[in-house]
Amino acid sequence: MADTTAAHPRVGLLATCLMNVFRPNIGFSAAELLERAGCRVEVPGSQTCCGQPAYSAGDDDAARAMARQLIAQFEDYDYLVSPSGSCVGTVHKYPALFADDPAWQSRAQALADKAYELLSFLVDVRQVDIQASYAGKATYHDSCSGLRQLGVKRQPRELLSKVEGLELAEMDDAEVCCGFGGSFCVKYPQISEKMVDDKLRSIAESGADTLLGGDLGCLMNMAGRLRRTGAKVRVWHTAEVLAGRTDGPAIGEEESR
Repeated sequence: MADTTAAHPRVGLLATCLMNVFRPNIGFSAAELLERAGCRVEVPGSQTCCGQPAYSAGDDDAARAMARQLIAQFEDYDYLVSPSGSCVGTVHKYPALFADDPAWQSRAQALADKAYELLSFLVDVRQVDIQASYAGKATYHDSCSGLRQLGVKRQPRELLSKVEGLELAEMDDAEVCCGFGGSFCVKYPQISEKMVDDKLRSIAESGADTLLGGDLGCLMNMAGRLRRTGAKVRVWHTAEVLAGRTDGPAIGEEESR
């Protein structure tokens, strides 16, 4: 029997905590895009958090416990893919967490080497041909983890350039943090609010009616502020637009339905 791994890789989809609770549509969109790219997609049912909150808070013991669980669940797949640069960035930190444990460090490194953010995977690994349409003028926010840890910058723009009817308008300071930063927005609310307001001004100046990005935490932060200020900008995860799953409420609109 021919080896079909390269043509139809087995992908484990890392379903993030925020996505599960607040925006399952992103997960369905990611799975659809991966299947269109010829992948065999599975979602391990017992997966939990990647450990990012514990890691960021300095609780390395808790982070290692969650990392061990996730490594065991995903190491047999050809790839781990997630629609979240921050979660995948955390997986890439696993080897450092196990610096004093060679056996687990080897397993962590093997998983990190095949862990990809969704948009990067679609472009850099699968070279997909996108067939989607969206009527609107969109601007794209580069999330800190995806951009700085994983180098996700070119890939979403390449994919979006293939979407029929979509005009992409770059905003000033697209690479500047939105102010969310996980617990940062809780510890430093006034600074966080100033940062997201600066981001909203850049969005408004771009003339876009749609905001896109690749990390739900950032998108929820900006969508919430847009809604509170009355700005008429719809917010989507890029995967939702690429998969054509924009018939329902956008991010931040769910509560009003």
